[in-house]
Amino acid sequence: MEVSPLHNRCIWSSPVRSSSSHRPLLVSLSARKSKSPGLVPSFRSTRRRNLCSASSSETLIGSRKEDGKHSQVVSKKEEEEDLKSWMHKNGLPPCKVVLKEKPSHNEKHRPIHYVAASEDLQVGDVAFSVPDSLVVTLKRVLGNETIAELLTTNKLSELACLALYLMYEKKQGKNSFWYPYIRELDRQRGRGQLAVESPLLWSEAELAYLTGSPTKAEVHERGEGIKREYNELDTVWFMAGSLFQQYPYDSPTEAFPFEIFKQAFVAVQSCVVHLQKVSLAQRFALVPLGPPLLAYRSNCKAMLTATDGAVQLVVDRPYKAGESICVWCGPQPNSKLLINYGFVDEDNSYDRLVVEASLNTEDPQYQDKRMVAQRNGKLSVQAFQVNVGKEKETVFDMLPYLRLGYVSDPSEMQSVISSQGPICPVSPCMERAVLDQLADYFRTRLAGYPTTLSEDESLLADANLNPKKRVATQLIRLEKKMLHACLKVAVDLINQLPDHTVSPCPAPYAPSLK
Repeated sequence: MEVSPLHNRCIWSSPVRSSSSHRPLLVSLSARKSKSPGLVPSFRSTRRRNLCSASSSETLIGSRKEDGKHSQVVSKKEEEEDLKSWMHKNGLPPCKVVLKEKPSHNEKHRPIHYVAASEDLQVGDVAFSVPDSLVVTLKRVLGNETIAELLTTNKLSELACLALYLMYEKKQGKNSFWYPYIRELDRQRGRGQLAVESPLLWSEAELAYLTGSPTKAEVHERGEGIKREYNELDTVWFMAGSLFQQYPYDSPTEAFPFEIFKQAFVAVQSCVVHLQKVSLAQRFALVPLGPPLLAYRSNCKAMLTATDGAVQLVVDRPYKAGESICVWCGPQPNSKLLINYGFVDEDNSYDRLVVEASLNTEDPQYQDKRMVAQRNGKLSVQAFQVNVGKEKETVFDMLPYLRLGYVSDPSEMQSVISSQGPICPVSPCMERAVLDQLADYFRTRLAGYPTTLSEDESLLADANLNPKKRVATQLIRLEKKMLHACLKVAVDLINQLPDHTVSPCPAPYAPSLK
């Protein structure tokens, strides 16, 4: 029988561990044979000194050649040489998928492609198997050179390195081996299957759709991180000459403006696959026919799996011919799905919010409280994960921490320190103060959103709603549902208090919540 915290108002009960922190997309890897695909032949041309502009065809994505109502002239040969045809010509064995297209929300952009079943598929069928020679990893980029010189600088991530590599490859145009794949990335424009770009590429006016959500600050922080990496590109370019020696172009910041690098970074981010149990040089991979051509689903169990000399996809559900094929996107909350891939999953069982609680450093008993918190598996600044569907568990996990912060009497604090178990009882006025603070915190967060849940529902019912505003509204609506669930738990606990005439205890050193 579960004991209500109202009947066991303790400073600390048995600590409840928070859920694991966010992990990136997981791709299982079985034992594989070492294979050394040949490096792409280098291409020399006149050294260029001019910066490429945002409208230049030298950019990885966002080329103006793809704007307009498909008015560009494409040769018949180029039409026939699509991504899948190029892959078959370069070693892709017969597979059970086909590339189809869906219209873009923006009529100025070309339709986006997606991978669909070319025939009826059953659970366990291999949809496709991409040979290692068609997979881009840092091992492929560097050949047999050590990767340590690049990564031990702590200045350039694998994503930035892959983006830079593809940007230099695109400068070679059709002479690049990867030209058909880069052209496909251009077509996708960093968009996922909802045809919406990552908020990293939104304007400030569009980011206002996320007002009230912590995701808005995350977008700005991620953007600043990309800027820091851009500022270090030249340093790494000189330090890691083995990566760039085949290119006759200028250093990165001379060759590419920041906005172009940012677009390329976001494009690579939207399609990179994180391999597990592999060497450092292989853990991030770009797999043609992989995402974003595959649709991500949080409830899908299918993963890209590296086997002997290839990366394959085994489906986890039956498909009819023509249906879009999906893969698991890893245990990511919707905020990460939106930033990384431009979509929100309404059925995401991994969705979560963070509530940060911290002990008051001005408290004369701060060090003692910090020691007690650590003894119970918590920190002086503790992030509590509010997991969707488990809001009650999170609130119950927070209560002992908050109660500890409200202890003011030195003798009570000594009892807490000397006890090996929970300290009972907590005074009624302390319990009321703790619950009032918690309820007020959730009300304040909800008040930070410019719309209510009912207004969000009305917006989403509009079939003509701006696509970016739609995904932003989906996100904040799901966040509000979790916050409302937490508020309900706190209010229910207040209503269960035996004496509602008790006033909250004064708390000069109450813990803070943000």
